[in-house]
Amino acid sequence: MTAPFRALKKGESIAVNGACLTVEKVVKGGFTVHAVQTTLGRTLIAEWQKGRTVNLERALRASDRLGGHFVQGHVDGVGTVERVAEAEDAVLVDIGVPREVEETTVLHGAITVDGVSLTVNTLPRAGVVQVSLVPFTREHTTLGRLKQGDRVHVEADVLGKYVRQLCRSAQ
Repeated sequence: MTAPFRALKKGESIAVNGACLTVEKVVKGGFTVHAVQTTLGRTLIAEWQKGRTVNLERALRASDRLGGHFVQGHVDGVGTVERVAEAEDAVLVDIGVPREVEETTVLHGAITVDGVSLTVNTLPRAGVVQVSLVPFTREHTTLGRLKQGDRVHVEADVLGKYVRQLCRSAQ
């Protein structure tokens, strides 16, 4: 993968469209990774073609500012873009999500789409979340190119996952 990162090191974690992968080798202008079968089974990585544009993000350091929510890079599943609509000040995107993501998603809570931390705008119906893409997000991530039928990586908010697990354990 080509990447604009400097001082990249072997063993470093990089989120690639939201999937946390480990740098195996640093090469001029980029790096290589290896995705295990579990990752390939939960993501779209096996379908990607050479030259695909992806969202890249280095791991958060403890000294960094936290602007959003904790994105772990643990893709929970694949969602499908059901609708893209222009609004007054943003683009609204409805995404059909897997049940395990739906179960932990709340109105105005957090969700990660292709590695981008977003706020849940509305829950239009069962199994669907709506997010708003502001101009900055559309211009600086791949989300600005989304269209109906596109498939994306989704990661539920880790707090919701913990609450779900605690509730299940209490039963």
